[in-house]
Amino acid sequence: MFKRKIPLAWLQLIKQRGRFIVAICGIVFADFLMLMQLGFQSALYDSNTRLHELLQTDLVVISRQAQNLGLLSSFPRRRLFQAANLSEVESFNPVYIRLGVWKSPQTKLDESILVIGFNPDKPAFNLPVVNQSLDLIKYPDTLLFDRNANGKYQEAIAQLNQGKSVTTELQGRKITIRGLYEVGASFVANASVITSDQNFLRIFSSQQAGRVNLGLIKLKSGNDANVVVKALQSYLLDDVKVLTRQQFIDFEKKYWQENGAIGFIFSLGVTIGFLVGVIIVYQIIYSDVIDHMAEYATLKAMGFRHTYLLSVVFQEALILAILGYIPGCLISFGMYNLTRNATKLPLFMTTERIMQILILTVIMCVISGAIAMRKLNSADPADIF
Repeated sequence: MFKRKIPLAWLQLIKQRGRFIVAICGIVFADFLMLMQLGFQSALYDSNTRLHELLQTDLVVISRQAQNLGLLSSFPRRRLFQAANLSEVESFNPVYIRLGVWKSPQTKLDESILVIGFNPDKPAFNLPVVNQSLDLIKYPDTLLFDRNANGKYQEAIAQLNQGKSVTTELQGRKITIRGLYEVGASFVANASVITSDQNFLRIFSSQQAGRVNLGLIKLKSGNDANVVVKALQSYLLDDVKVLTRQQFIDFEKKYWQENGAIGFIFSLGVTIGFLVGVIIVYQIIYSDVIDHMAEYATLKAMGFRHTYLLSVVFQEALILAILGYIPGCLISFGMYNLTRNATKLPLFMTTERIMQILILTVIMCVISGAIAMRKLNSADPADIF
């Protein structure tokens, strides 16, 4: 019985080839829109937490007023010295992070950039290239630049690859770039630089050395990070928050999920794509049911149950879902690569996302079919005979 139903659904769909192609294109567009929106949303979270992932630490201390990596505020450095009083703490490392304005070496235009400073004798990131260049940033006004920055930096990067230095201005101060590392752009800033804590304080002259933006705490072996977090939080004053590294990553993601308008826009885009798909598929299936109303009535007169007719419409919806999903997914693969190369954002197709959109596509088409199925109730043999 099942084998007999599939050809009927297929033949009804392809009878009007123009309408069939329009239906497929509509589903392709809906799937493409949902995949791109989910991809951008994922890139939003991943790009803004790449530095978090690279931190060499067990615990992170931030200001109670901190919002995200670009708006960390500052807190007294003595909180880290106080944290060191706990027997579980092995060492700590203060880090300075602020958004600054620099003159692009290539375009000579003022642009926003994320500036990171820490003690070169205490590596803060799991970046081998940076850790091998720590002696360079000890020199006055010397920085390292992210080669994966988004913007017109090709000439500067080419010079640095040749072993030359690049000179420009940051916060109105003349600085020299003498090395490269790889992290990538984010929604906080298109580019970032790393330097020593002393250079950071020279660049941001208003920043007090005794107030830091990030505190990295390493624990002695065998200690539970979650337990120490609770101990430190109760021990330190409430002007700071103590987090595990994963909690710090989640803290950043939560900001963009709840406070960032961009995250909401991407979620709205997925919803719009889904609704567009439902409307398009509904119109196609409904039109198909209307066109074949006489045939459905004839089948009823021949003794076919109403459930059989419903199953035919349901199969049409599934066929449209699969045939529209495949090209939509393939086109999105290409656009992911194009967008990733153009923006330097971590935009990658994942198996989880592929399955998520496949399920949404099937649901989208099934909902459309379910709405259109109501018209079958009016397929009365008496209207034909």
